[in-house]
Amino acid sequence: MGEKILLTGASGFIGTNLLEDLISKGYTVRNIDFNEPKRSERRNVWSSIDITQYKPFKKAVLDFAPDYIIHLAARTDLDGKTLEDYSANIIGVDNLLKIADKLSGLKKIIITSSKFVTRNGYLIKNQFDYCPHTKYGESKVETERCVWRNPPKCDWCIIRPTSIWGPWFGVPYRNFFDMVMHRLYFHIGHIKCRKTYGYIGNAVYQIERLLFTETSDEENKVFYIGDEPAYEINEWADEIAHELGFKIPVMPVWLVKGLAVFGDFLGLFHIHFPMQSFRFENMTNDGINDMANTYKVAPETLFTRLEGTRETLKWIKEHSR
Repeated sequence: MGEKILLTGASGFIGTNLLEDLISKGYTVRNIDFNEPKRSERRNVWSSIDITQYKPFKKAVLDFAPDYIIHLAARTDLDGKTLEDYSANIIGVDNLLKIADKLSGLKKIIITSSKFVTRNGYLIKNQFDYCPHTKYGESKVETERCVWRNPPKCDWCIIRPTSIWGPWFGVPYRNFFDMVMHRLYFHIGHIKCRKTYGYIGNAVYQIERLLFTETSDEENKVFYIGDEPAYEINEWADEIAHELGFKIPVMPVWLVKGLAVFGDFLGLFHIHFPMQSFRFENMTNDGINDMANTYKVAPETLFTRLEGTRETLKWIKEHSR
């Protein structure tokens, strides 16, 4: 132990959990993020820096001289209208790669992309195959292309988190729990929908295994982060509801489709309605990612979905007081 690990964006959801786990294992860590840590006691390992600003970013990284880097910092919402809105995902990565080249002792760097480099249901041909359907997804395509244009001199890989959930999460992935907890979630007829999600405890394990395992095969540089097998969403919703002591209602497909069309109409007048066609499609179409590469490196599942659900509900209750 005693090795130094730099995390960018460790004030975010995944980073907060990674930071805690690495500290508990005795590593020396540094968090570079322009947002304050979610846990105030971690301010002592935090540097408030905007990664799009090269000079202060360079100074902070070189002063720390890390042995490993996990790059998580990014804008992750879907509200941006242009690629320029996601400059952290492009300029920030480019800056980091230039700085990393100056670190002669760097052993490994992980660059975080996203499952949104392709749309749900798209059959990926290879690690260079992209099919984004949002500006955020396009920005993460540019993240990956930045890495391929200027690959680090040390060992490296790209990770694509799926829908990661658990303690310290926020929107959009917390929305599912909030809707079920407030009894706003319903099953759409008997439609079954399977998606790749990942509990944060398992995600942390996978990322750390990738960090400390050589990934030198140029044909296998991209790894999804998530649980295997994919979740059947109705089953998971029922599992959450059961823990809370109630059952999920079922609504007819025709009614939900009608509400989606009505929501689309209101959207023309910039009126938000909770059900629209985009959401209906998302709730009824599969979104499964190939976890085979990741499970070769990180073969264990440390937490079952039920264990993660119980821990998450406990965390939500404790932080709602």
